[in-house]
Amino acid sequence: MTDAYPHRRMITLSVMLASIMQALDNTIANVALPDIQGTLSTTQDQITWVLTSYIIAAAIMTPLSGWLAGQLGRRRVFLASIVGFTVASSLCGLAQTLPEMVAARLLQGIAGAALIPMSQAALLDINPPQHHARAMALWVMGVVLGPIVGPVLGGWLTENYNWRWVFYINVPFGVLSFLGVATFMRETPTRRSAFDFFGFATLSLAIGALQLMLDRGQLKDWFASPEIRIEAGVALLALYLFVVHMLTTSKTPFISPALFRDRNFVTGNVFIFVVGAVLFATLALLPPLMQDLLGYPVVLTGLLTAPRGIGTLVAMFIVGRIVGRVDSRLIIGAGFALTAYSAWQMGGFFLQMDTRPLLWSGLAQGLGTGFVYVPLATITFATLPQQWRNEGTAMFSLVRNVGSSIGISFVETMLVRGGQTLHARLAEHVNPYRGDGLAALPHGAAALARLDSMVSAQAMMIAYDNDFKLMMLLSLLALPLIALLRSARGKAARTPAEPAVLE
Repeated sequence: MTDAYPHRRMITLSVMLASIMQALDNTIANVALPDIQGTLSTTQDQITWVLTSYIIAAAIMTPLSGWLAGQLGRRRVFLASIVGFTVASSLCGLAQTLPEMVAARLLQGIAGAALIPMSQAALLDINPPQHHARAMALWVMGVVLGPIVGPVLGGWLTENYNWRWVFYINVPFGVLSFLGVATFMRETPTRRSAFDFFGFATLSLAIGALQLMLDRGQLKDWFASPEIRIEAGVALLALYLFVVHMLTTSKTPFISPALFRDRNFVTGNVFIFVVGAVLFATLALLPPLMQDLLGYPVVLTGLLTAPRGIGTLVAMFIVGRIVGRVDSRLIIGAGFALTAYSAWQMGGFFLQMDTRPLLWSGLAQGLGTGFVYVPLATITFATLPQQWRNEGTAMFSLVRNVGSSIGISFVETMLVRGGQTLHARLAEHVNPYRGDGLAALPHGAAALARLDSMVSAQAMMIAYDNDFKLMMLLSLLALPLIALLRSARGKAARTPAEPAVLE
C-alpha cells in the first residue's frame, strides 16, 4: 500500500516553521517595547497598542480561518497567511511612526491567525490515527516553546542588534515555510457554504470587546471606568446574540453546533482554557519578578526560562512512547499534578533565594505542560468527525488564547492590588519602637526611602507568591474534569477515513 502522503516529513517541517514563527511573535516583542517606545516617541499608554492590536486582530480572525479553509482549501489559506504574516513582519521592522506600527501589527495578527490551527489540522490529516500523538507532540513544541523562547531571543536581538530584528527574524522562517508548503502540501477538498455574516460579526465583536477590556482593564481601574463597563456590556450582548443565532438559525451557522455535541471536544476546550490561563499567566509573571525584584539582567532572565522548554521536550519524548500503552486521561492527570506542584514551588519564592528554585520549578512546569498538552491535543479530536477539523482546531486555538488573555489580566490585577494592600499591612508594623533593630537604622529622607523600597519589595514578593498559589489551585480544580473525557484508545479505528486530496 502506497503512502498517501509521501512528503510527510517535509510538510511537517514546513508547517512547524510557520507555527514557531507565529508562536514566537506572541512574546518576542514584549521585551523590545521600551526600545520601540523610545524610537517611536510614544507614551506608555500608546505603546501598549503595539501588543493589543496584534492580539485583537488574531483573536477575531482565528475562528474565520476554519471557514476560509473549507471554502478555499487549507493549502491556499496557509500560503496566503504565510505571505501576509511575513510581509507584515517586514513592515513592523520598517515602521517609523506609531500608526504605521499599529497598522502593521494589525495585518500581522490578521494574517497569522490561521497558522496555528491550520498547522494542527494539517498534522492530524497527514498522519494516521495511531501517530496522532507524535504529530501533536511536534505541534506542541512550536506552540509552547515559541512563547518560552520568545523573550530570550527578543532580548538578545534587542541588546546586540536592534529592536527591528525582532520582526525581521520572521522573514527567513516565512520564506522557507512558504516554499515547503507550496512544494509538498496538497490541497484539501473545498466545502462551499454561505457566509454567516451575522454570526461572524457578533462573535468578532464579542472577542474584540473582551480583548480590549482585558488589555485596558488594569490601566483604567476596571469597572470603575465607563469605558470598561461599556466594553464588558458589548462583549456579553454580542456573545448572547451569537449563541442564540448559532442555535436557532436555519442556515449554515458560522460555528457549527455539531462541534459542541462531542463531549471530548467540549471538555478538551475547557482544559485548554485552563492550560492557557496557567501557562501564559506564569510566563507573564516570571520576567518582571526576576528583573524587577531579583535584579537579573534580561539575557539571564531568558536563560532561566530554558528548563521550562527542556521539561516540555522531555515530556513530549516520554508521551510519544507511552501514549498508546497508557490511558491518555492518566497522562493528563499526571501533567496537571506536576503543574500544580510547580506552582506550589513558585508560591515559596523569596527575595534572598538563588536560581535553583527558578530552575527546578520551571523544569517541573515544563514537564507538566508537555504531559497535558500532547495527549489533550490528541484526545480532543479523537472522536470529532474529520469534516469539522478545520473549525475545531480554530476553536481550540481561540479558547487557548482567550484563556491566556483572561489569566494574564487577572493575575496582573491581583499582583498590583495585592502589592498595594500588602505594602500597607507591612508598613503598619514598621516603627521605631520595635525590638528587632529597626530603631537603630539611620534617619532622614534617604533612609526612609530605602526602608520603603524594602517594604515594597517584600510586599510584591508575597503578592507574586499569592498569584502562583492561585495557579496551583486552578490546576487542582481542573483535575476532576478528566472524568468527562473518553479514552482515545480504541477510537482510532472509528475515526472517519482520510478525505481524498486534490493535486
